[in-house]
Amino acid sequence: MILLPKHIAIIMDGNGRWAKSLGLPRFAGHKKGVDSVRKITQICGEIGIDYLTLFTFSSENWYRPQAEVNALMTLLSNTLKKEIENLNSNNVKFKAIGELSKFPSRVQNEIKRAEELTIQNNGLNLILALNYGGRQDIINSFKEIAFDLVLKKIKIDDICESLITQKLCTHKIPEPDLLIRTGGDFRISNFMLWQLAYTEIYITKKFWPEFNENDLKKAIEEYKTRERRYGQISEQVVNEK
Repeated sequence: MILLPKHIAIIMDGNGRWAKSLGLPRFAGHKKGVDSVRKITQICGEIGIDYLTLFTFSSENWYRPQAEVNALMTLLSNTLKKEIENLNSNNVKFKAIGELSKFPSRVQNEIKRAEELTIQNNGLNLILALNYGGRQDIINSFKEIAFDLVLKKIKIDDICESLITQKLCTHKIPEPDLLIRTGGDFRISNFMLWQLAYTEIYITKKFWPEFNENDLKKAIEEYKTRERRYGQISEQVVNEK
């Protein structure tokens, strides 16, 4: 029997479309999406999920209209400042992954403060993927490996899956068991390309601002029905159990 997923990753899609469906500006959708983040984070902590990774801002999101990008930076900074005390009081450990140096200093400062404040917590691990791209993550790992080769710290034959995994920005985080994508699109949008190799994927048509506790529990119940074979056949999986 499959138990709760240890690590849930979510592509929070549909903020803009939700707002448009109500005749609101796109930014209203992003603001409403923060409410969903708060609720889903709380529920994950309550039911015993160990890791929750939220695809918050991709490396491609910089290409959106400048006004929207600026508004998102302000929303991110203000949300971290407002929410981090509550997260800390609920024993949540916060971490950000991605190329953070490209963010405005005010955003970087809030990220650093949030990580430092919660570093000793041992409850839910909340990870925000910020300016994150799966391809760039892999490229960065290859660069580190190439550098180690030049310095003769490793040999060609040392390059393997585990070494590449160690060089990714997620190296201290277990691979996701369940990926949830809201908004109905069937793609992973350059998110955790290496890490999602055997992750169970759940797609819902609901936009992220609409996603609630019942939707999360529905996704988890669906996950529990899956047979995770990792390339084996059903009989092998049963025998291992």
